[in-house]
Amino acid sequence: MELSSNAYKSAKAELDKRRADAEDQHEKKRLEIAAKFPEISRLEKSILNTSFELSKAICTHNGNISEIIDRLRTENLSNQRKIEMMLVNFGYPSDYLKPKYTCEKCKDTGFVSGIRCDCLNRLINKYQIVEISKNCHIKLADFSDFRLEYYPNTIDSTGINPQEKMRVLKNYCIRYAEDFSDISPSLFMLGKTGLGKTFLSSCIAKKLMLSGKNVAFDSVQNFLTKIQNEQFGRESGNTVEILTNADLVILDDLGSEFSSSVFQSALYNIINNRINLEKPMIVSTNMSLTELNEKYDDRIISRLLSFEPLRFFGVDIRQVMLKLKHR
Repeated sequence: MELSSNAYKSAKAELDKRRADAEDQHEKKRLEIAAKFPEISRLEKSILNTSFELSKAICTHNGNISEIIDRLRTENLSNQRKIEMMLVNFGYPSDYLKPKYTCEKCKDTGFVSGIRCDCLNRLINKYQIVEISKNCHIKLADFSDFRLEYYPNTIDSTGINPQEKMRVLKNYCIRYAEDFSDISPSLFMLGKTGLGKTFLSSCIAKKLMLSGKNVAFDSVQNFLTKIQNEQFGRESGNTVEILTNADLVILDDLGSEFSSSVFQSALYNIINNRINLEKPMIVSTNMSLTELNEKYDDRIISRLLSFEPLRFFGVDIRQVMLKLKHR
């Protein structure tokens, strides 16, 4: 995977901060216990001294190294057990004096035996998603700002009350964001322009980002253009892999992008990779199914139709807002 240097630096900086915070908290606890219970502090110093004794023996070749190692290991384990028992007796957890790293596997260093730890890879992916999303001009919004009064509260010619339909849809999106997991369904948002597809998508994205999820959110056009530029060496990065690994991918405004075989192939790969990995995504479009069938090949359409459809109703909110403004 081609790494962004900025993403790597940001990921490593976050890990360094985690480690520093863990060790700072550990030192505060150590000083606290040393002040209250000197006998525990003496046992800790004894454990530390065994390390110096071992190093000295190795450097001077003085004595049987194997016997020394066994003796020191036995002494250390005995002293550690004494410390844990004393902590419990004094009302503390037995592991109170052990550093609490976010990742115990690598101790927040980012590496295990010289290989990048999973925690570092996840952070790199997170910051790469931040990088590819920073040029997205879609403003993130809150569900509380979704205005149902902009939708007609009357039965239309098809027997539908748009406001009630959108109330149900809004509540569905709220639950989707609150209950989001790896097994959440993929969504296909359909409806004419100006009905709130992008707005509700941005609400879901913001809710998930605040909960720590990695969300890649932008227009289909922007994502595909970046992928094309990377393929032809005009930009660095690996957007395809980022879109494969994100917790949630939101492709906004499907159908507005330029028509080309390169774009269709890239779009198919994004959607197909997510489906194969059983990772959720949200795709929105202003186009009708007839228009989509004319623009895309059957492979893309069949996969989109496997998503859970969310149909939007009403009239262009922008026009409604404009009329209200000029009243």
